[in-house]
Amino acid sequence: MEIKFFKKSIPTLIFLAVFSAVAIPVFYHLLKVDTKLKVYSPADVNPRLVDFSMKHITKDHTIADFELTNQNGEIITNNTYKNKIYVADFFFTRCQTICIAMAYNMSELQDFYKNDKDIMFLSHSVTPVIDSVSVLKEYAERKGVVDGKWNVTTGSKQHIYELARKSYFAVLDEGNGDENDFIHTEQFVLVDKDRRIRGYYDGTEKEDMEKLKNDIVLLKDEYASE
Repeated sequence: MEIKFFKKSIPTLIFLAVFSAVAIPVFYHLLKVDTKLKVYSPADVNPRLVDFSMKHITKDHTIADFELTNQNGEIITNNTYKNKIYVADFFFTRCQTICIAMAYNMSELQDFYKNDKDIMFLSHSVTPVIDSVSVLKEYAERKGVVDGKWNVTTGSKQHIYELARKSYFAVLDEGNGDENDFIHTEQFVLVDKDRRIRGYYDGTEKEDMEKLKNDIVLLKDEYASE
């Protein structure tokens, strides 16, 4: 009786084995897809953050080419960050409000990823006329900036403000980058190796820094699985 029952059960066992072999990888794949970070385009962010000229873009948005100067007087471009995951923000050295917490948190992130060659950091001065290379150098030394890991930069005000408004969608204020224009934001922006925005975080909040770290894990897993 037991032998007959076992023989009758063999097809069922085979079916279950085959089903498991197929279903488990599919389920795992679906789970992996669900945990991928969002790719941000203009249509995905607060409309007030998006320049009118960008509102028609619904996908494939990337950070525009840029050319800036860092704390050592070196030219920094998008090629400096080629094949890197990086965190960007906007600051000014004389800021006595949100920038203090932002700089502290960016420094903490730098220390956390100091041995990870995939991760870099980029800070843009929103008062580039005041924040000369020598001023940035002194600031970088105070904040513990590691050369080659974190670039604090100056450059054309119009260029930096256009990046903030049309590439990173980091500020609500409208303007054209002239001498009367001023932007101030606590946003940290996560950018992937393909120059796409993958997350926004409050650079003054510890909770957001933990979320940023978790999102970087997901992003690195995403690239590792390709």
